[in-house]
Amino acid sequence: MKSLFGRRSAIVTVVIAAALILSGCSKSVNDSAGGASGDCGSWTIAMHAWGGYTASAQVVTEVAKQELGCTITQTTLDEGPTTYDAMEAGTIDVIIEDWGGGRWKDWTDRGAVVEAGENGNVGIIGMYVAPWMVEKYPDITDSKNLNKYATLFKTADSGGKGAWFEGPAGYTTIGEKMVAANKLNFKVIFSGSEAALVDGFLNAEKNKTPFIGYAWQPWTLHSKLPTLEAARVKFPANDWSDPAKASGLTDYPSTPLIKLISKKLNDANDPFTSLVKNFKWTNADQNGVAADLENGMTAEEAAKKWIAANTATVNSWLGK
Repeated sequence: MKSLFGRRSAIVTVVIAAALILSGCSKSVNDSAGGASGDCGSWTIAMHAWGGYTASAQVVTEVAKQELGCTITQTTLDEGPTTYDAMEAGTIDVIIEDWGGGRWKDWTDRGAVVEAGENGNVGIIGMYVAPWMVEKYPDITDSKNLNKYATLFKTADSGGKGAWFEGPAGYTTIGEKMVAANKLNFKVIFSGSEAALVDGFLNAEKNKTPFIGYAWQPWTLHSKLPTLEAARVKFPANDWSDPAKASGLTDYPSTPLIKLISKKLNDANDPFTSLVKNFKWTNADQNGVAADLENGMTAEEAAKKWIAANTATVNSWLGK
């Protein structure tokens, strides 16, 4: 996740990917009792490790089961080349949300993976202050003004500078470049986990303490802090496509998130193919379902709740 225009990994062999499928975590989520009649067939959706992805995949799964009579298997794999190799091997059919920014090109060039359009979610990465700060310091979201407020963000670990909290190791970031290029009086501190970032934002908002940290959309944190997007710090225009080449003077780009399908599913051109290609929803839709997951609903319960409340949208996916 959050590997926008990210690291292009070495190709993992199809044999390894297939072995992962055979030995990895997979489960069938078809429920023939109560499912719609029809010969949709059996298809496999890759599952990647963040709540928003689960929300999207489960909604598609429930619609496919109940409306089309499909047998759907969900298989957990690492995102990126491992999953693309599994698609080429014929053991994965759908990636419902890919942040890769075209890292799948080698596979699409070979015809093994097919782009199935945007899923409606827009991936946004950025640096955000605690929303309460925008009300008190209206100009703080302009990056040119950050140094004016740097002392507010000092912590015991920031060495007399403002503490600039990044995501966990492995997330795509140009934070250190941004601090250096914009001559910001901040020290970059990498959070140990996604949960640490959530706690940082929520505690800062609750206690009205200063905080600046790495965040993204779609993410359930925005459901907990509805005004967070207005607290995004704006840097100069987006003009980069590769973190390794970024100057640091620019902000993170936003990008539409893409659906990918296997050649097998594309060639089938059946109702499930159409459902996946037609599937599109908003960041708010995904955040709502993912928040229900975090609040204790099962994925199936959360998906069914959203489907029941959004029949017109579901019918548009089904071509009704």
